Amino acid sequence: MPQDITAAESFGWEDALRVAADGGRADQSDLSGYFRKVDTCNRGMEKRGEFVEFTVEGQVVGYIHNGFVEHLRDFHDVFTIASGSNGSSTVEHVTLHSSLRTPDERTNAVGNVIKSLGDLIPGIRNELYPITSSYGMPVYFSLERAAAPYFGIKAYGVHMNGYVEKEGQRFLWIAKRSDTKQTFPGMLDHLVAGGLPYGISCEENVIKECEEEAGIPRSISSNATSVGAISYMDIEGFRYKRDVLFCYDLKLPADFVPNNEDGEVDSFRLIPVPHAANIIRRTHFFKPNCNLVIIDFLYRHGYINPDCHGYLKLLQNLRRGDCS
Repeated sequence: MPQDITAAESFGWEDALRVAADGGRADQSDLSGYFRKVDTCNRGMEKRGEFVEFTVEGQVVGYIHNGFVEHLRDFHDVFTIASGSNGSSTVEHVTLHSSLRTPDERTNAVGNVIKSLGDLIPGIRNELYPITSSYGMPVYFSLERAAAPYFGIKAYGVHMNGYVEKEGQRFLWIAKRSDTKQTFPGMLDHLVAGGLPYGISCEENVIKECEEEAGIPRSISSNATSVGAISYMDIEGFRYKRDVLFCYDLKLPADFVPNNEDGEVDSFRLIPVPHAANIIRRTHFFKPNCNLVIIDFLYRHGYINPDCHGYLKLLQNLRRGDCS
């Protein structure tokens, strides 16, 4: 069984393409490398007991670590921290103060708390995520994207596999993230991906991200096809990521060449699908959640088939998180 090649502080396309083209190292039916990538996105489940429910209007919208709750105690006019009965100091749940009745009031109040917490929540993006009990339900308020994991908020995103068919072979356009990106700098990524902010549909978000990240005009990106979703739950310290990614496929013209418009991508390469699969199986070069979306692509396009040992278990694990 091959071991993962661990990504160093930086790697280049030559490193990735060398691994990709090495076809003789393992049986393609060996799914163990894919399982490891799923596990990477679903760490820390044994620590769920360290988190308490975050509720709004009686509905659970997230989970907050007991340690992080202590940083919220001073904000009495924003958060109500309910402790156990009989004088117990154990926190049962956290909710918003009853005086905060409208989404705007809640958004502003919680936003001010986030600013006050300073470096406790790094990577502020000034991008708001809608807070709901599940997808499509009423929005209780909006929260800074970087803060979502600290409140265990379920966050949604769109990830698009852009592919080309030439001479009977299928290729994926792969992006390499800018070395100056706040998160996962220099790692491999999808052609197009992004979080789903407040006030925009998935379809419009895909079209917007296509233009910004790859220079794909609406005349082409409007043909992107919704193909399902993957989900995962990841706990690290105070952070509880509960992500659902809506997956899209876009078949691109054979002569199309992407061009990044927002400075978040260093470069692109067109890679045969089996080569992209090799990179996933053998390295940590891809941004972790991109692995899951490409594995889903491999299923849907027949590169992983029922004769592979662990086929159904891996398929199920692509939606290990709360996909709602």
